[in-house]
Amino acid sequence: MKHENEDRNKSEIVAQLHSGELLVVNRNKRNGLILYKSYHAEFAGPGSAVGGTFDNDCQRAIPVGNFSLVVPDSYEARQTAYKTRRQWIMLTKQLADKRDPLERAEKLLLQFEAFFDAEMVAQLPDDVLGSLVGVLPQTMALARQKD
Repeated sequence: MKHENEDRNKSEIVAQLHSGELLVVNRNKRNGLILYKSYHAEFAGPGSAVGGTFDNDCQRAIPVGNFSLVVPDSYEARQTAYKTRRQWIMLTKQLADKRDPLERAEKLLLQFEAFFDAEMVAQLPDDVLGSLVGVLPQTMALARQKD
């Protein structure tokens, strides 16, 4: 039953993203959203803009942490959210630029465990995390074993 509710909630999130409304991942909570696109995934952390025209191609969304979305209340809030989304993308790009796949996986785990707790990160499937930095689920599993 819980699994069905989780799937429905994820579908509702994707529907919100496709609505065209610009939303922001709540900056006051340890949360984020993994957005699956056609050929890659992105992590939108606290304060990041989501939806609008950015995520029309989002096929799946995985909420992380105590997830919530808010509506930006001003032009400045939207601009800050755009900049924050870009910062999260750049952080992930730095991890993905590592040449060695195992190193990419290990660095991602370190970053996520520093931001979220290790127990929460352990609940995220290997394929979900691996898609953020372009590694196979087996590589992510190997990185978890090294911890």
